[in-house]
Amino acid sequence: MSPSELREPFLTTYKQAARLRANVGADALLVMLTGPTNWKQLKKLGRHNLIVVVGADEDELEGAEEAGLLPLMLESQGLPINERLQQAFLAAVASEILESSAELVAVYSAFDPESIDTISFITLDERLGRLTARDLKKLETSVPLKTLRAVVDLAVEIGREGREAKPVGTLFVVGDHRRVLEECHPGGFDPVKGYGRKERSLLEGRVRDAIKEIAQLDGAFVVAADGTIERACQIIQTTADNITLSKGLGSRHWAAASISRATRAISVCVSESNGTVRIFQNGEVVLRIEPMRRAMKWQELEFEPPIGQES
Repeated sequence: MSPSELREPFLTTYKQAARLRANVGADALLVMLTGPTNWKQLKKLGRHNLIVVVGADEDELEGAEEAGLLPLMLESQGLPINERLQQAFLAAVASEILESSAELVAVYSAFDPESIDTISFITLDERLGRLTARDLKKLETSVPLKTLRAVVDLAVEIGREGREAKPVGTLFVVGDHRRVLEECHPGGFDPVKGYGRKERSLLEGRVRDAIKEIAQLDGAFVVAADGTIERACQIIQTTADNITLSKGLGSRHWAAASISRATRAISVCVSESNGTVRIFQNGEVVLRIEPMRRAMKWQELEFEPPIGQES
């Protein structure tokens, strides 16, 4: 998009999205930017709706707020669009821009990375489960948001992808690691033992890839607040007395709930059966994230190219 004016095909797509929002009564428009744009024109064509614009940095979003838009900075370049959307939803609710029950129309690039070409109607509570701004703020005060996002993103990837076409379930216990380790015992060989802190940091891309492999082993990852994995393959010993969970959740989820109640840690649990990620705090589920497998296929859809273009 040009900084001076909105151009096709985005112009038509955006107008259609604004009409859709009006027709269905959605709470907001959410625009995943691909570059700088004309904020005043965006606001005008949006029919004075609540418009959330998502960009990669401050420069890209400069002037948006002054034009009456709601800017949301999200460092998610390089991630698949479904993960960028998921992070945008979480950030919008955490920032109290949107309610967790909001309905919105999202405009984004699903096929051509240089062009916004897709419109979706989204109900947040179906995507985010029991999520409130208060829940996320509590999580953020316990563990730095940077660490929490790194762990949750990794958990979502494991839940969606598994390993070698096989589903994988695992558990990350984040924060208050010294107290957590008092409630654990080794389940066998610890693959991270003996490595330096940088080589155990979930903020490092190559470490994240290695953790996906280790996640196939039994036991939990114990993660410090700075994102360093202190131990792997840990068996949690805390009791689950007086904890209530939904029917069908297994021992990994009960362990996640019990350790989050016995300590100040946050548990991030990946279900092996369906890839759903649940975040526990104080013995309760405060956030559920579905794997959104369908979204990963958007880039693979077959379609007929326009006449005169090669497929």
